[in-house]
Amino acid sequence: MDNRQARHLYFIEDTFEAGLMLRGWEVKAILAGQATFNGGSAFIRLKDGEAFVESLTITPLAQARKGLLEELEPTRPRQLLLNKAELRKLERRVDERGYTVVPLALTYTRKLKLNIGLAKGKKLHDKRDTVRQRDQQRDLARELKAA
Repeated sequence: MDNRQARHLYFIEDTFEAGLMLRGWEVKAILAGQATFNGGSAFIRLKDGEAFVESLTITPLAQARKGLLEELEPTRPRQLLLNKAELRKLERRVDERGYTVVPLALTYTRKLKLNIGLAKGKKLHDKRDTVRQRDQQRDLARELKAA
């Protein structure tokens, strides 16, 4: 699952792969495609040497809703598993003006991982330039395919 909005709103300067502390029903729901980044509003909060992903919505499956006694919280903050060096690097860069950490994608190979990026916000003219470049690349690819 990709956070396409993040690449539109930010320049991604560095990427990291982080584990997630999830409950069992959350893993099943993510694998079933029930997770969303809330239209690009999801973000990473760094606090007390720990990182949490906020606004990542995981909708419980119907089976989980019936059988669970615990309170199901679709948008609860979920802790990220990063090593200390990565956390320190992120904290140092976020303290600089204009930097933030955003979730980029949820991936699954043998374990669920969240790809996060150290990002700097784009201005409106930067977004226009990105769209213009993408359109030029698309037109060039069409011409090469037609030739």
